[in-house]
Amino acid sequence: MKKILLFASMFCALLISVNAAETVTLNNVHLCCDKCVKGVDTAVGHVSGASAVSDKAASTVTLTAADKATLQKAVNAITKAGYFGESSDASVKVSSKTGAKDAKVQSMKVSGVHLCCAKCVKAVNAAVSKAPGVTGNTASKDASSFEVTGDFSPKDVFAELNKAGLTGKVAK
Repeated sequence: MKKILLFASMFCALLISVNAAETVTLNNVHLCCDKCVKGVDTAVGHVSGASAVSDKAASTVTLTAADKATLQKAVNAITKAGYFGESSDASVKVSSKTGAKDAKVQSMKVSGVHLCCAKCVKAVNAAVSKAPGVTGNTASKDASSFEVTGDFSPKDVFAELNKAGLTGKVAK
């Protein structure tokens, strides 16, 4: 009987360890409305084995998956959808390949930024205007791209977008 109980407890411990899930929380993600939350959910929904719980009020997204590799794929899907955040786990990186150069430019077309509503546009306007040398932009609701003008560094523009919980890339 003792052997059966020992075997049963070892089997249960093995099941628990096999079913253990990895989680990571992204902080400071731009989630101003239900469409933003749906955008995150849709992006993560394309990653098999990953799930997301967004907290609009806290600007966080908690991701769950069986392993770190799947968590990383989910984070990459979120940034590809135009969102950005700070990872609670240093081994799960939040990075976006923006294509931004450090040399100053007078205009730049930006694509891939999440712009579902007026609040998103307001957040982009506020962020982009903080980049030194930016004098204007053409961001609008549901736009797939917009133009930034002035005498500025593209890297500064994307750094400000990232601080606002958004990202994108230099459009061709």
